[in-house]
Amino acid sequence: MKHILIAAMAASAISTAAASDAPQDYTHLLPLTAGAKQGVLQVRLPKDIYLHARSPLLDDVRVFDASGALQPFALRTPTQTVRTSRRDLPLTVFPLMAANASASQLDLDVSTAPDGRLLSVKVRPDEQRDKSSGQPRLAGLVLDLGKDAAATPVSALRFTLPSGQQDYSAQVWLETSTDMKHWDTVGAADLNWLVNREAQTLSNDRLEFDTRSFRYARLSWRSGTPLQFAAITAEQLIRADVALPTEQLLLQAATGRQAQDLVYAVPPAVAPSKAGLQFSEPNVVLSGTLGSYRELPARQAGAGQGPTWRFDPLISSTFYRIAQGEQVRSSGDLDVPSVHATQWVLRTTAPTTARPALRLSWQPATLIFLASGNGPYTLAVGRERATPAVRELNQVAPGFSDAELQKLEQASAGPAVQQQGSGATDASATPEATNAARQRLVVLWGVLLLGVAALAFMVWRLIRPARS
Repeated sequence: MKHILIAAMAASAISTAAASDAPQDYTHLLPLTAGAKQGVLQVRLPKDIYLHARSPLLDDVRVFDASGALQPFALRTPTQTVRTSRRDLPLTVFPLMAANASASQLDLDVSTAPDGRLLSVKVRPDEQRDKSSGQPRLAGLVLDLGKDAAATPVSALRFTLPSGQQDYSAQVWLETSTDMKHWDTVGAADLNWLVNREAQTLSNDRLEFDTRSFRYARLSWRSGTPLQFAAITAEQLIRADVALPTEQLLLQAATGRQAQDLVYAVPPAVAPSKAGLQFSEPNVVLSGTLGSYRELPARQAGAGQGPTWRFDPLISSTFYRIAQGEQVRSSGDLDVPSVHATQWVLRTTAPTTARPALRLSWQPATLIFLASGNGPYTLAVGRERATPAVRELNQVAPGFSDAELQKLEQASAGPAVQQQGSGATDASATPEATNAARQRLVVLWGVLLLGVAALAFMVWRLIRPARS
């Protein structure tokens, strides 16, 4: 019985060691720095994570707190974001002086230049005087945004009061036109400037509307006293796509399985979106195809009937680097299918002595984790056959909108530190070293199983006479 207990304890220890998930089980650790101690944080996965990961899907990535407790996390693919800004556009203002009539009902006398620029805008003489006072008054404003207005969409007008005036309230209406003949009503706004006893001003000085392009605009008052503003500024809404963060890797060539093949070893977690060649020679033109080797099952290859692999092409192009005087022309990076392959292959159409480096670019994922433990926190990576620990986003940051997720505090990852004596071998180790480590592991398991079998046999020998 004593030997049976020993064997059971040994098997239990083996099972416990296999189920361990602690920082020391991973080859590389990256310290995380963040201002917030708790809450939901995000970190853009650094290049070191992709270089040392063993799984194409980053199954061996973990987040630990200071005590080694695993923190829940999710991986999020970066999305295209748009940055919005505003730019002021110059414009010319023409006041309309008339009797009791709104700006939209006036008969205008317009003088323009050949390029459409307004030279003058006047109300015809029979409408210029107020019949009750005999004096003309301000009835509206006409705006000219210039000849380039068609290419500069506008989203708002901003008004400035005359010097010395602090309080004002009115409702203005805006109409737009491209030819001073046909007018479209765009919108209205209540303009207000209020000043309290402490000389603090509360103002609403903008008229906003759906972004549109127009050359001319007409302002009229529906309430309040018409006012000659000190300035009116058109605001152009500028939207620009924010470039997504990218990582880049430069790989050196090795000899392939065929004479015209060059092979590049790629970390399994890298699935590039762009690829290109970098030449060291000054003048070279190289036509070829980028692809990968794929192992074939035995039933497809056939015993003794040729190779057990095939070349899967991805993209063909002509790569070059030509120095012409002081100008250097070179082929750029190409969009490639995002695939995980541990070997990329360049198959040339003609023999060549050039051995260009392969340049791969990819967009790193964003890791969002719940900092529920004790800081500081650590990123861990590098473990063979690790079980995935990533969760769904709604299990890490439930109720968070896309806008809130983008505004999460960014944690920064420090350089990767390789652990000495960790259970997993380094991803950058040579194939010979990896095979040797695997052989040692197989021998260790064999000896262990042999010992368990010997113990079981001894127990059986002890029990057999008792039964007799």
